[in-house]
Amino acid sequence: MTDESTAKFDRADLVRGWREYEAQMPRLLPVLKYAAKTDMGQVRENNEDKFDYYEPEDPAVLAARGSFYAVADGIGGAMAGQIASEMMLKNVIAGYYDNPEGDIETALHTAIHNANERVYGVAQMIPERSGMGTTLVGAVFVEDRIVLAQVGDSRVYLIRDNTITQVTRDHSWVEEQVQAGAMSREDAEHSPYRNVITRSIGASPNVQPDFYRERAQIGDVWVLCSDGLTGHVADGEIGQIALGNAPSEAARQLIELANARGGRDNITVFVIAVRGFVPPAPPESSLKTTGETSDSAAAYNEIGTNPLNSSAAPVSNGSEVVESDFVSTFHAVGHSANQTDSVNQPRGVWNKLFGR
Repeated sequence: MTDESTAKFDRADLVRGWREYEAQMPRLLPVLKYAAKTDMGQVRENNEDKFDYYEPEDPAVLAARGSFYAVADGIGGAMAGQIASEMMLKNVIAGYYDNPEGDIETALHTAIHNANERVYGVAQMIPERSGMGTTLVGAVFVEDRIVLAQVGDSRVYLIRDNTITQVTRDHSWVEEQVQAGAMSREDAEHSPYRNVITRSIGASPNVQPDFYRERAQIGDVWVLCSDGLTGHVADGEIGQIALGNAPSEAARQLIELANARGGRDNITVFVIAVRGFVPPAPPESSLKTTGETSDSAAAYNEIGTNPLNSSAAPVSNGSEVVESDFVSTFHAVGHSANQTDSVNQPRGVWNKLFGR
């Protein structure tokens, strides 16, 4: 039987291809403040949504692959959707970081294609998993660049200069009608077919993700979310809450607002605020020991060596939340309705990943 477990990452799966990365240092490091929260909602009996993220600290990996943040919305009954979203994110993250291909989009595309084959294969082999699939929105932060990958109707928003923009375009039947001029945007939002998606991972042997590129700016706020949020909360409200609050409070308020308006679906929100950029610290061997520091080291030490405040704590209504400051530190955390992991320790950018 095909393995469909959602165990923690195997170190070998993640680092197998890293030796082929060209040795390099990132030009700069983004200072990110982020929080993520998922909630079962008011109607569903289980949570098929999932968020996940991976933040390497090895400089060569940071320069080549950056940090990855994602939201997925599983599809299929009898727990199949939960399995699909967990399996897909696990395989996309491992496949993306394992691929030494220089181009980020190519590596992401390959990882998504391979994850699709895995989910589709399980769905074909196990009758109880037939028809399962999942959406995906993923954001890769590399230096001051952002690459987005999308399949399905989960969304990515950018709040910049007090304006919210939906960066991704839904892969849904109603969106196709809007683009063709056959349906207004207002009619699409209230259509009984608004949840019919035209692309998903695992539904067919092949999948075509869309990619978007953007330059990060200080003050940007990025929101990744499932349709359990956008089905109840308008874009302007998302922008106002995400811009007016710290990421953890914004995620909480958005989830509560969606639930207060019915919570018909699982709800997942990932809020990422760009607080600044710092130069990378020099290798430890080059740091001075006389009390003097280089400009680069001083800039990093001022912002980037504070202990992490990262937690993932379940609450009574079956929701989960994680919050962290990130300059460059490692996490490999998967969150589902029954699992929490946390990392809470200061780590310098030049410490080798997994103690290598």
